[in-house]
Amino acid sequence: MSEIVQYAHRGSAAVVTINRPDRRNALSRALIAELTEAFLRASTDPDARSVILTGTGPAFCAGMDLDELRGTLGDGADVVWDDAAKLSALYELIYTLPKPTIAAVNGAAVAGGAGLVSVCDLAVSVPDAKFGYPEVRRGLVAAMVMPHLLRHVGERAARYLLLTGELIDAVEALHLRFINAVTNPDRLMDAADAWAKSLGEGGPKALTTTKDLLRRCSPRAMSVEELARGSAEPRLTEECRHGLTAFFEKKPAPWAPK
Repeated sequence: MSEIVQYAHRGSAAVVTINRPDRRNALSRALIAELTEAFLRASTDPDARSVILTGTGPAFCAGMDLDELRGTLGDGADVVWDDAAKLSALYELIYTLPKPTIAAVNGAAVAGGAGLVSVCDLAVSVPDAKFGYPEVRRGLVAAMVMPHLLRHVGERAARYLLLTGELIDAVEALHLRFINAVTNPDRLMDAADAWAKSLGEGGPKALTTTKDLLRRCSPRAMSVEELARGSAEPRLTEECRHGLTAFFEKKPAPWAPK
């Protein structure tokens, strides 16, 4: 692994750590590629019965790297769609991984970062973490995470989070069943370790089959490719360009109430 993704073992679990604290662990192209490589490695790692995903610094993952995203605003559709397809494929890889996955949320998990939490099987968070999908406030659409969010919180809560762009704290995320537990920062990895130990008591084939059946029991109206396109297409619009420009200039978006 490179410096931006660390791969290690804790007991029977593989630990994948996002290590871009200076960028709040934002999802750059390089990071998406490295995370994909790490989870592919974990899927066949004989020493890993489960996988823990966490981050370094004050944030778990702040979502897409907006500086990198700004650089694509003048690019053609092929570049934008390729970026969306790779992130969507990463979500699908984690969601369908044959081994149980645990998100150990060390800080804010926003936009694409909240997406990473939603595709893990279990999630434990520190109390100060924030969760949410502010994409609409920038003229973007959180399309590819919608089915995963809906599975956890239901349509009423999903509509609130996706349409308002508001952030919620860990207590509210627990109340909505977006996460499973909240614990103090110094106990975060201990909590993840305890779950990993419990998961290790399950038969490997039984766990894989259970995950597959859960996936098949959960209906999905749209394909991974359709969801990726739904996320990519808004990035090609003037609305998105105006929204991101306003964000970087620290001004209200042009459609915001005066």
